Amino acid sequence: MNFQGSRRRGEDGIAMVIDFLLSNARLVLGVGGAAMLGIATLAVKRLIERAGRAADDEKVEQKMAESWEELSLVSASPTLIKKGIEGVVMKHVAKAARQQKADLCQQPQTSPPEVVPKVESKSKRLQLCVLTLQERLQQYYHTRAALAPGEIQRAQSLALDICTEIQGFLHSRLPDMPLGEMNLGGSLLDDLQVVSADHACLLVPLQLEASLWRLVPGEETLLTHPLHWMVRRVSLEYFPRGRSYWDRYLVGGYLSAEAVVNMFSKAVMETINWPSISSTLDCLVRPVLGGPDLKLEIRPLDEFGAESGDEPLFISMLPLLREGDVVLSAQTELTSPWVNAWHLSLYPWENQRLSQLDTADGGRRRQTLKILKAVCRLNPALRPLEAAPLSNLILHLSDGESDWSESSLHARFQQCITELIGYLENGALHSYFKPAVNLLSGLSEDQVDQMGFMLYCAVTEPEILLI
Repeated sequence: MNFQGSRRRGEDGIAMVIDFLLSNARLVLGVGGAAMLGIATLAVKRLIERAGRAADDEKVEQKMAESWEELSLVSASPTLIKKGIEGVVMKHVAKAARQQKADLCQQPQTSPPEVVPKVESKSKRLQLCVLTLQERLQQYYHTRAALAPGEIQRAQSLALDICTEIQGFLHSRLPDMPLGEMNLGGSLLDDLQVVSADHACLLVPLQLEASLWRLVPGEETLLTHPLHWMVRRVSLEYFPRGRSYWDRYLVGGYLSAEAVVNMFSKAVMETINWPSISSTLDCLVRPVLGGPDLKLEIRPLDEFGAESGDEPLFISMLPLLREGDVVLSAQTELTSPWVNAWHLSLYPWENQRLSQLDTADGGRRRQTLKILKAVCRLNPALRPLEAAPLSNLILHLSDGESDWSESSLHARFQQCITELIGYLENGALHSYFKPAVNLLSGLSEDQVDQMGFMLYCAVTEPEILLI
């Protein structure tokens, strides 16, 4: 009992130090200070655990020596860390550790009560302890990141059924609207979706007359944004307004993406008899209204016709234009407030490039991407990192690193963490295909601090990202 009480007082001292540091130093240092605090916290935590398991003073000294060796990593953290605050951290950590040592050395030499351990739980703990990072990454990929083929097939089948219903409705309701064949796209189709098959993308290609419309790159417009393209109506002197079906959605001589989205919202989301489709497909289908995008929510039903507890599937309806390898999508949430702007989608180029690289050398870039996506999705601090920055991170890294074999998965994973920290410190991760685009521009300073803190901790303990 005396040992337990002494250990509790020592842990309280450590907790007070960490609370003080987290509430003060991070506000001053941002990402760099968060790095030092994370490493120091992990080292002191190991000190407590190891010292608590020691049976005599010699083992206490030995375990503390090992822990202080780990604390030396604090001095090796990035140059962003201010040395003055580093001294404060080391002073408080050393003081708390000395108190912990004194408490442990005073513990009575009494044998703990005999406890019959559970064989199964003990074996599982031992198994986790002996797993290498490479093995943990493989385990994480198969148990958390990768989706079961049956789950993917069910989601794709349901999305295709919705696609057929919408296309049939538009052909009967608006037969003169020139549309291409609707199909599925995105990560669900390309086997890049992770954790759960909970979203799909329905591509709705608009057919434009090549002689009446011209796609204008973003750099050539007044917006000067590489991803904000415009679609100009041309040859008005020979083919006046009204010759093209899409002339009714012109705003200032340009095809308005916002007007097209509003049209589909009224023609599809607000008009289709969704209860009837729900009964046909044996699931609950309803539009998600009020947002800038065209989205449907599909919930499976149980045998009694009530909503089951399974995760819903969200299907986004995406009007787009194609010309060669250029794909423009009507995503007003990305191009707001410019009503005439169309978003240049880089996803097809990025996915194609990753596939080409993996096919050429048998690499595991796509597998690494899926692991990173799952890690970011399941970790609240890293959740703001979307798929695009992670894809471009791997593409940039591939230019200087050629070994992406399965045996090097752990090395590339750790390298991605290090590279990502550098991009966060610089505040910029430039697009692989459009270097003028900063893929981190949408992150707030607080989000960068939180991500930097988590990633710095993962430099010495990458397993914390795989919990």
